[in-house]
Amino acid sequence: MKKTILFAAVFTLSVFSACEKNDDNYTNNPPAIQSTIVSAAGDEAGLATKIDQFRDILGGPVNSTPGNTTGRREINWDGVPANLTNNNDFPLDFFNNTDPAGPNGRKRGLVYVNTGFPIRLDSTAFAEIDPSYSDDLLPFSKKKALVAANSVISELQFRVAGTATDAFIKGFGIIFSDVDDANSTTLEFYNGNKSLGVFKAPVKTANGSFSFLGVHFPAEKITRVKITAGNAAIAAGVKDISDGGNKDLVAYDDIFYDEPKVIN
Repeated sequence: MKKTILFAAVFTLSVFSACEKNDDNYTNNPPAIQSTIVSAAGDEAGLATKIDQFRDILGGPVNSTPGNTTGRREINWDGVPANLTNNNDFPLDFFNNTDPAGPNGRKRGLVYVNTGFPIRLDSTAFAEIDPSYSDDLLPFSKKKALVAANSVISELQFRVAGTATDAFIKGFGIIFSDVDDANSTTLEFYNGNKSLGVFKAPVKTANGSFSFLGVHFPAEKITRVKITAGNAAIAAGVKDISDGGNKDLVAYDDIFYDEPKVIN
């Protein structure tokens, strides 16, 4: 059984249930796990309605302090200081500061998993790595975007905001930049070691280079998210499909998730 509301060629809201077999929006979502997918591709204005729709699913308000059990979190990376930008030095726990005297803006309950590849936060559209990227790997909320350095994979886990306590979320959304290949860019969700499914980001359109993908699980807990951005790592001399190359190079920017809650 599948219900799909199609708003336009690049806007979808899909609700999956136990009878599903496959859909363009996901690859191996286990059939017994229900999920709601919100996706869109285009320019900033074209994504706005679908992002707001996903925000409504996550719930409000946007939290700016620790100690919440409802609402949501949003990260756009633009307030990160210059010394952590345009290098591979972004701290994996930057947005989960656990110092009671630390700034609330860094207590958002999100941490990167140490996969062996650092995170690069970039304000040049990665043109410092290769000038050809300047028109492709654009940030959504000006002017910083991210990649995993020397890899296409980033992994995120969650904590009760401002603490070291493991936490879960119910929904997660992200904005990708310059998705050319329909099979290159995905989110995989986990509850512990159990995969909740792999979901594909939509391909960019002629109207804009951004792709939004948000997934919500009403009856599951998300403890980890695996982000696969493109099919090749960003590196000097590696050309994107948009520039006549044969690799789909992808960056990502804004992230949306509901307030992390303690795992019971």
